[in-house]
Amino acid sequence: MGTNGKYAWTAKVGEKGQIVIPKEARDVFDINPGDTVIILGDIERGLAIMPGGFFDKMHELIMGAKPTQEEK
Repeated sequence: MGTNGKYAWTAKVGEKGQIVIPKEARDVFDINPGDTVIILGDIERGLAIMPGGFFDKMHELIMGAKPTQEEK
């Protein structure tokens, strides 16, 4: 459930340490089967799961242009 672009979901951790990203979250962030996600961790702040294209978007924001095929 979310409002104003802020969302919260819950997920259970399975026996092998796996979680299932809730369908609504996958839909909102366009995460599809086979996609890679990035898991960031900070001892004090916790975990964050980012879609795999996150760093491409950050590069574009910082550098002002999309990376070319040669830069990837």
